[in-house]
Amino acid sequence: MVSHPYEALTPDRVQDALDQVGLRGDGRLLALSSYENRVYLVHLEEVHQGCDAVVLKFYRPGRWSEDQILEEHALARELAAAEVPMVAPLALGGATLHRFGGFDFSVSPRRGGRAPELDDAEVLEWIGRFLARIHSVGAARPFDVRPALDAQTFAIEPRDWLLAHRAIPLDVEAAWRDACEAAIAKIAERLAAGPGGFAFQRLRLHGDCHPGNILWTPDAGPHFVDLDDARTGPAVQDLWMLLSGERAQRQRQLGALLDGYEQFRDFDRRELALIEPLRTLRLIHYSAWLARRWDDPAFPRAFPWFGSSDYWKGQVQMLEEQLEAMDEPVLIV
Repeated sequence: MVSHPYEALTPDRVQDALDQVGLRGDGRLLALSSYENRVYLVHLEEVHQGCDAVVLKFYRPGRWSEDQILEEHALARELAAAEVPMVAPLALGGATLHRFGGFDFSVSPRRGGRAPELDDAEVLEWIGRFLARIHSVGAARPFDVRPALDAQTFAIEPRDWLLAHRAIPLDVEAAWRDACEAAIAKIAERLAAGPGGFAFQRLRLHGDCHPGNILWTPDAGPHFVDLDDARTGPAVQDLWMLLSGERAQRQRQLGALLDGYEQFRDFDRRELALIEPLRTLRLIHYSAWLARRWDDPAFPRAFPWFGSSDYWKGQVQMLEEQLEAMDEPVLIV
């Protein structure tokens, strides 16, 4: 009995899906790290479009519509056409999106690389230059069907879902709800118009630009992967996840990123006040994401600590810390 759709996605079915689009694997298949979707590296019998191996991405059923996925693909191909190092899906049989066994899937060329060294100013400056080029393409026209990054979809709706489904232990629920509501009020105020009433530019973003979605090679620099979370939002969304450590370290990292970014595109410094609100949005959304995916067997195995009272007490503490962080002076570069 199959308890989750992904359990039907056996190695043979992955190979059959590849056969359907005219490529043939040589039998070597490796599941890559991915929870939201299922992603596989498959070596080919024959080189195709310069690739001896490809990456198959099977989209989680019901998450995105076909039109929303195609908008993701269109942005990736626009970026590739602009010579931005974004790994775009291959067009096979005239299409980038395919269907097999109840799954939508795409096929992309394999690209090698490692996580970037984010303490290296030259690396950050290089990444900043390409982020500016991504945003220049992203600003050229809007998404039609992909959603925006906002408080409604990343905080209010996840909060309501968690409370309605009794996902939070009763001994923590009231404290978490109070901290979450206070955080949402502050986030909504900042995102609605920004500090001082400025309206930040909204553009097509990578949306999930953390170090794991950047493949770094010393000679070629960064390759950006995985536009699965591409949305409309402020440019700073694609910068803040590359910052870590104490305030002084984050300030140095941000300075290096913007040194590169502003070689190609202006950056509105007022958006720096959105970093902590955006971080808080991600915190709330992440807990709901884990809870909603709990029927996928991969999640209990990967996140055994999730759902306990201790977990939710930790979330209350982090939300309280974020309330303080949102009132602190912004990083100044």
